Amino acid sequence: MSLERCVMAFAGFMVLVSLALTVWVHPNFIWFTAFVGANLFQSAFSGFCPAAMLMRKFGIKSEAELAKMSSTSL
Repeated sequence: MSLERCVMAFAGFMVLVSLALTVWVHPNFIWFTAFVGANLFQSAFSGFCPAAMLMRKFGIKSEAELAKMSSTSL
């Protein structure tokens, strides 16, 4: 799985978790949902995404890196 897809999956998971916390734990968890959305919005314009930086440290490669690896192995 590429870095870009991992970031999208992680963001979707965090939104679902925060909504579940809002419904079943406390209504103020809606602010967590707002934070996730704001982070997604700012990363679309700035390119800065703390989750992507962490995933990269774990060795997850971007689409471009995966394409380059597959083209050199042919």
